[in-house]
Amino acid sequence: MKRYHITWSRGTTTAYTQSRRAPGRFSLFIVPGLLALLLAACSTGGSGGAAATPTVTRVNGFGGANNHGHSLLAFPDNVLVLATHYGLFRSGDNGSTWNLVAAGPNQSMAGLMTTSLVSSRLNPQRLYVLTQPAVPNAKGTLGLYTSPDQGHTWQLATATKTVGNIYFVAAGNDTAEEAYIYLPALGPLGLKVSLDAGQHFSSTGTLPFGSILGLLALPGAPGQLIAYGNNGMARSSDGGAHWQTIAGISGGVFGATTSGPHSPIYASGDAGIYASNDAGKTFTLVYTQSSFGSLIASPAQPRVLYGKTGQAIYRSTDGGHSWNKLPPIKGNLQDLAADPTSPTVLYLSLSYPMEVYRFSQNNGTWSSLTPKV
Repeated sequence: MKRYHITWSRGTTTAYTQSRRAPGRFSLFIVPGLLALLLAACSTGGSGGAAATPTVTRVNGFGGANNHGHSLLAFPDNVLVLATHYGLFRSGDNGSTWNLVAAGPNQSMAGLMTTSLVSSRLNPQRLYVLTQPAVPNAKGTLGLYTSPDQGHTWQLATATKTVGNIYFVAAGNDTAEEAYIYLPALGPLGLKVSLDAGQHFSSTGTLPFGSILGLLALPGAPGQLIAYGNNGMARSSDGGAHWQTIAGISGGVFGATTSGPHSPIYASGDAGIYASNDAGKTFTLVYTQSSFGSLIASPAQPRVLYGKTGQAIYRSTDGGHSWNKLPPIKGNLQDLAADPTSPTVLYLSLSYPMEVYRFSQNNGTWSSLTPKV
């Protein structure tokens, strides 16, 4: 087997293997202790971005050639928010112009990279982002930050030194101020919940797995959660107090997505693409030819999905049963974000250098949204 690495939107890298028996088919696994090592490697900073040294050579409005993205969000009214290694950027005009709103010099999160960036479905104004050091002697405080105004302003919610290293953050589905974090050092006891936008966290129940990679809070279904990771998926109907392992999952699951309330739930894992039409109680394997390191559902059309491998992007219009490859684009593929109002529009970030593009199914082309120097 050949061994590779991919970079996730939360800023960590995961090892995976490609089987010689099935070209293009990927099996994904986490190496113990990899998270801390890779975050440390990513955080060694140097010059190359908005929060870096003044001598950096800027290649575009996102900074130097070594800047790269960690998360990308798209909202109605042409709003895009981009978390990068060197700066957190916001556009209110569909990418025509971008503003450095955080993690720049003399800003909130100064000198920090912004990693896992998520929003609340109950209140799209409420955003959360995690941080790690990006440059030597960073002035910002490491931890979880939150924005009450869709990324215009940011405040520290919880410092890393208070709770420990956070692997991911996920917005809840009970109230707009509910958020979950996962602390990998605590294993099955690492899932915590906040009811005040991340200022204080309390314990949930014991997870059925030793570790998890992510959490999906089902929209429109308060308390109903799906946790996933190397050992499969589990479901909770009481905010994480109790869990039931979901049967029929082969191998690991490394991504889960849904379009909105009462919509199908999709997951990507070692065996391929899964779909559920009963709020996650059961899943059916609908595609076995490959799986995707990144999988997102269109908020505008429940059966439209986008998936990304290390080299290409694919689109499905039938709930993951079949896939078509989108036109190629040159660069290091990073994060996907589906347009919230149109199932034919997709946003993509590239890394090294940091770039953003918009794809329209109507004309089949990619348009650059990257700001010039």
